[in-house]
Amino acid sequence: MKLYQLIENIATTTLADIEITDLSSDTRKPLKEGGMFVCIKGNTFDGHDHAQKMLENGAAVVVVERDMGLKNQIIVKDSRRAFTKLCAAWFGHPEKEIKLVGVTGTNGKTTSTTVLKYLLTQMGYKVGLIGTCQNEIGEEIIPTERTTPEAYDLFELFRNMSDKGCDYCVMEVSSQGLEQGRVDGCMFEAAVFTNLTQDHLDVHGTMENYYEAKKIIFSLCKKAVINTDTDYGRRYFDEISCDKISFGEKSENADFKASDITLSANGVGYNCKSNGETVNVSFMMPGDFNVSNSLGVIATMNALGFDTKETVKLLSGFGGVRGRAEVVETGRDFTVICDYAHTPDAIENILGAIKASANGRVVCLFGCGGNRDARKRPLMAKAAADFADFVVVTSDNPRNEDPQAIIDDVLVGIKDTKTPYVTIVDRREAIHWAVKNAKPNDIIVLCGKGHEDYQILAGGVKIHFDEREVVKEALAEL
Repeated sequence: MKLYQLIENIATTTLADIEITDLSSDTRKPLKEGGMFVCIKGNTFDGHDHAQKMLENGAAVVVVERDMGLKNQIIVKDSRRAFTKLCAAWFGHPEKEIKLVGVTGTNGKTTSTTVLKYLLTQMGYKVGLIGTCQNEIGEEIIPTERTTPEAYDLFELFRNMSDKGCDYCVMEVSSQGLEQGRVDGCMFEAAVFTNLTQDHLDVHGTMENYYEAKKIIFSLCKKAVINTDTDYGRRYFDEISCDKISFGEKSENADFKASDITLSANGVGYNCKSNGETVNVSFMMPGDFNVSNSLGVIATMNALGFDTKETVKLLSGFGGVRGRAEVVETGRDFTVICDYAHTPDAIENILGAIKASANGRVVCLFGCGGNRDARKRPLMAKAAADFADFVVVTSDNPRNEDPQAIIDDVLVGIKDTKTPYVTIVDRREAIHWAVKNAKPNDIIVLCGKGHEDYQILAGGVKIHFDEREVVKEALAEL
């Protein structure tokens, strides 16, 4: 691609209009001779420090935020955001060739996007999905490491989706992805807000910063679909200027309102009232929070132009999401459930939903991630103690922190409660202990890993760890 075509409406230069052979912001990946390297400053690494070396290694141009005194440099105000726009241009603006649907919020993103993909597929469309568990192009599964991919990977994925005939892409949009401009230039047909509870404060610092980061998505959408059962949702609804619709079960004036709710171990049922009509909804995922998740999906499908009755009819056939209130087969007189809950609110939601229909003890096994917001650790413990009959405190992804030190932080929130608990540092050993000590009708809830089939240890070492397999091992020892 010619240089001037690539940087059109992004930057200006007096350099010759040469052919650019490659584009990258990552010094770890080889750059083709004649490529463009974009220098981005992060928290611990600054690409500007490598600008000269990249030119010496064959780069034709470097994009920088400050004058480096280099012959082949192009200066921009914000190189990170410029990189997103360059990636879009590099791949021929695939984001304009498919309809984008974005879902943001602390909890519920994966369930919402998975259900939306299912519904759109049932409607006859080919759909791509970008999310926490995996990326998908129709039935093709592509592994992922981030909820919202880095800009180059994201637009390459959009290009593949478009080239393979996708009509829609449904994606989880993280606060960090929004704040770093990874989706700049995208225009979502609908942007969905699920909820906002304490998480990622290690990145954003305060809840207000977290709120503002999420808010960015509403400047990138044609229509906003907002859960107004929450204070943050009501703030968004009042503050944003784009076309918008609301949903909720507590909000009297919500455009899509749930009423006459019934909860069971098998799912939820309710009446959805919208546009002067009432439709009975049956959704086969348990918990009051799945009333909100499914109602948001129904509202989003309406925002995309689909008939609500047809949406609700198809919704009843949805079978569930891996790692979200997922029942792990035991063949015993107790139940094991695997869930991604890793925030105080999420733990409260999943345990509360299960407690409402439990005939035996609810046993919660959870840990907290290392090198993440430590302030939520005692809050997660308090939520577990409040809603479970017994708690097993263990590890999650300890990363570079001492697992025992993480547990010590957790215990601050549980040690003064009346809920009995044990601490077992090794998560595999903890799961074995929970299974071995299960009583008839117990429901063991494994919180935190969900869809993940790995653990991250010191030095970023990732080991295989699938809780379904660990449960099977433990059952074999009984």
